[in-house]
Amino acid sequence: MKPDPGVPARPSANSELPLLQRARNALRSGVTRYFEQPFAAALARLGVSPNVATLLGLLLAGAAAYFAATGRFPPAGLLVFAAALFDLIDGALARRAGLVTKRGAFLDSNADRVSESAVLLGLAVHFVQPGVADRTATILCFVALAGSLMVSYVRARAEGLGLGGDSKFDGFFTRAERVVIVAVGLVAGQPVIALWVLAVGTPLSALQRFWSIWRA
Repeated sequence: MKPDPGVPARPSANSELPLLQRARNALRSGVTRYFEQPFAAALARLGVSPNVATLLGLLLAGAAAYFAATGRFPPAGLLVFAAALFDLIDGALARRAGLVTKRGAFLDSNADRVSESAVLLGLAVHFVQPGVADRTATILCFVALAGSLMVSYVRARAEGLGLGGDSKFDGFFTRAERVVIVAVGLVAGQPVIALWVLAVGTPLSALQRFWSIWRA
């Protein structure tokens, strides 16, 4: 049935979102269609389970943390990207195989926090080494880690109170953005710049998310 021309069209839910969120949704849709689904299909044919994909991503993040701690930043950045790829497709694998479970979701969310913390810890270890010691960079690692955890915690707590689940609460420094910033900074050999971006952006994003949920 055609819409009544005398009645203004109701805006879609996506059109009510901020521009940054709409752009993120569009990018995410493209990644899902052209990368996530084909890669998940290939791994499914190889018999890789969602939990195995999650654990492989965690191991790769641990390797990235080791390389970051020893000052080999470009390999660390590439490993961060690789870990993120497995983190990206574990959910797609679960949906494809009909294995979406609370246990898998619990494992995935915890693995995400451990992976992110491990890489930042690796950088902190590097910046306290004799001959490299950089107090500012070490503090930035701590602030970036605390901010990243708070971005995740604010939403998790809101969901526990029945207030989350709305994409308007995502903030502008979700895990995807943080991973890209860390990985690019490491590959470029400029981890301190990446840490500055995270140390400023993650607390602001946590505050934005907190305020959005508070008003809701």
